[in-house]
This record gives sequence, structure tokens and C-alpha cells, in this order.
Amino acid sequence: MSEKQAFLDAWDRESATTLKVLRAYPGNQEDLKPHPTCRSAMDLAWTFVFEGVGGAQAVHGEMKMPPPNMPAMPANWQGMVGEVEKALKVIGDKVRKVDESQLNTTVKFMTGPKQHGDLRRLDVLWFLLNDQIHHRGQFSVYLRMAGGKVPSIYGPSADEKWM
Repeated sequence: MSEKQAFLDAWDRESATTLKVLRAYPGNQEDLKPHPTCRSAMDLAWTFVFEGVGGAQAVHGEMKMPPPNMPAMPANWQGMVGEVEKALKVIGDKVRKVDESQLNTTVKFMTGPKQHGDLRRLDVLWFLLNDQIHHRGQFSVYLRMAGGKVPSIYGPSADEKWM
């Protein structure tokens, strides 16, 4: 299996799980902030859109932050879930259409505080996948605090038992 296909398999699987978690979130709790220094649930979910738009851009060109062509932030939770779904799908679609040799070229990407360096596009995509997983983990805590039921992510949860 090529690295491109391995990435796509992981991207599709993890994105589906992320959407499952977001769909389980009670929409009337989008302003929840577990701590004053935390982002609201809506802002945390927006991270998936932000990275999705930026990551799709990195497949073909330079990745700019903030990414141009960002959609307007939705006014409600249902709209947010729709925007996340679109953004995650766009990356997968763009990667499917590009030759793997393009994904092995470099793009400028953050390498440290206020630092950018050349990273291979596939490495940027793997970073974004891992960051999606990281923020989904954060979001599962918000989900529990909001009174939602946490679905199975990598195994059973208290709310979605396997036995």
C-alpha cells in the first residue's frame, strides 16, 4: 500500500469518528467553555474547518494561515457540523486526485513558535490528521460535560458499550 493510500484510509476512518463525536454533541451547548482559558465548543469545532481548508490548500499550493477562502462561521451547531463535514471531505477528495509525487514535494509550514520551514506535503497532512485526533479528544471532554453521550472512539465508552 502506498503512503498516500495509508493516509487516505486513516483520514477517512478518523474523520468519520470525528463527525460521530460532533453529531453527538448537544447543539444547545455550543457556548460551553470548560475553563476560562478554553475555547467554546463552537470555536473548538471551528478548528476542524480551519485546518481542513488550510490542509486542502497545502495539497496543491502554499499553506497560508489563516487560510483564504474560509467560509463564514455558522450561526448554529447543525451548520458547524455541516462545515466540518465539508472541510474534512475536501482534503480527502484533493488527496485522491493528486499524484503521490506532488505529495512528496515541500510546502512552508509551522515548525515552531513564529517559525516556518519546508515540510513534505504528506507530513503536513499526517500532522493535520494527528491534530484532528487531538482536538477530537478535547472535544469528547466537552461532550461529556455538556451532558451528551460519548460514542465509541477506539473502543467502548461508558455510553456505547460493546458488550
